[in-house]
Amino acid sequence: MTHPTDDVFAIEAQSIARRFGARWILRGVSLHVRPGEVVGLLGSNGCGKSTLLRMLATLLKPTAGSAAIYGHDVVTEADEVRRNIGFLAHTPGLYDDLSARENLEFAAEMLGGGHEDIDALIERVNLSQVRHERVRGFSAGMQRRLALGRLMLTKARVLLFDEPYSNLDTDGIRLMNSIISEAARDGGAALVVLHELAPAAGLLDRTVTIRDGRVADPTAALLAEAELASTASAASISVVA
Repeated sequence: MTHPTDDVFAIEAQSIARRFGARWILRGVSLHVRPGEVVGLLGSNGCGKSTLLRMLATLLKPTAGSAAIYGHDVVTEADEVRRNIGFLAHTPGLYDDLSARENLEFAAEMLGGGHEDIDALIERVNLSQVRHERVRGFSAGMQRRLALGRLMLTKARVLLFDEPYSNLDTDGIRLMNSIISEAARDGGAALVVLHELAPAAGLLDRTVTIRDGRVADPTAALLAEAELASTASAASISVVA
C-alpha cells in the first residue's frame, strides 16, 4: 500500500447526488482519492456504490453536486475525464462473436493505439492459449480477465472497479491485485467497489462506506476497517491451514 503526500486529488466528489424518478440513490456524497491511493468503496446492495462509479466514469450525470478527475469536471469536461480513466464494470461488456485478440484489437483501435502490446497483454492475463477463440465460449472468470486486459490498454491514471473479483479464482484475484498495486505504485489511483473485503486484504489504503445514500459516520467507517482486518486475518489463516 502507498501513503501519498501530494495535494492533488485524482478523484474528487463534492456533495454528489443522483435521483432516479422520485427515488434518491445518492444524497450528497463527498470523497477524495489522492494519486497513489487504492480506496475500497463499501456498502450494502442498492446503496449507490455503482451509481457513484458510473457518474465518475461520465456514464451518468449527477442530479446535484459535482465530481472531478484530476480537476476535470465529469460533466463539462467529460472528454478529458474519459482520457484519464479506465472503468471495469460489473459486466465485462465484451463482443461475444469476436476472439479474445479481436476484442483487444478493436479496443486498441477505439483508443487510437496500435496492436503491438496486445499479445503481451493476453499473456499477462493468462489467456494466450485461447487468444483466437470466440469470447462466447469463455467462462465468466476468463471474460473478467479479458476485460482486465482491455482496461490495461487505456493506460489510465484513474481506475474504477465495480466488484472486480466476481467470478475470479485465486490466480485471477492475485492478477487483479497485482495490476491495481502496480497502477498505484506508478502514481495512479483506484476506487474499488467491494462486495467482500477478503480478496482485497492488504491492497487497500483505506475504505469509504456508503449507507442510506451518504458517506457513513466515522463509527461505521471504523467498523468497516475492523471487518477488513478480521477478513484479512481469516484469509491468512485459511492459506496457512
